Amino acid sequence: MFIAMNQFHVAAGRGGEFEERWRQRDSHLDEVPGFRGFHLVRRQDDADGSHRYASHTTWESREAFTAWTESDAFRKAHAGNPMPKGLMLGPPQIMLWESVEL
Repeated sequence: MFIAMNQFHVAAGRGGEFEERWRQRDSHLDEVPGFRGFHLVRRQDDADGSHRYASHTTWESREAFTAWTESDAFRKAHAGNPMPKGLMLGPPQIMLWESVEL
């Protein structure tokens, strides 16, 4: 299993707006071979009122994830509809994880 996570830092008072954008988003992930699941998680607000989120996708393998990033479905999911100015406090930070067989 392979996990791709993006971390997002969202401006104070705009967490609801960020979450709604994810609810309305057409990810096209269900079209992609090797895709297993998607979750958006949030943690307790920061002391300054800003919000932290992570998107979490699971894949059969790193190769399946890489194929997704090179696919038409990826381009469609990321085309247009950019985040409104001031919603994000910096760019997303991606972290890639491979499962360890125990």
